[in-house]
Amino acid sequence: MGRDFTFVLDAEMAEKLSLFGGLLAKDTSTMLREALQDYFTKEEKRLLEKKLAEKDPLTDLGFDEFWDGVDL
Repeated sequence: MGRDFTFVLDAEMAEKLSLFGGLLAKDTSTMLREALQDYFTKEEKRLLEKKLAEKDPLTDLGFDEFWDGVDL
């Protein structure tokens, strides 16, 4: 990895980072790392759910298609 990124935050977000940093006794890097970890976890879950919700027409048979030709 070893990449450095530059972020531009508006004044409101910078103020919130400063305020919460003081309240939580955390530095800005820690708070941003935790927030990004939470974001990535949430997005991975959302993408997985979306992928599971997508149906493959070749393997997704309806009730009648599944039982067609089966004699019980």
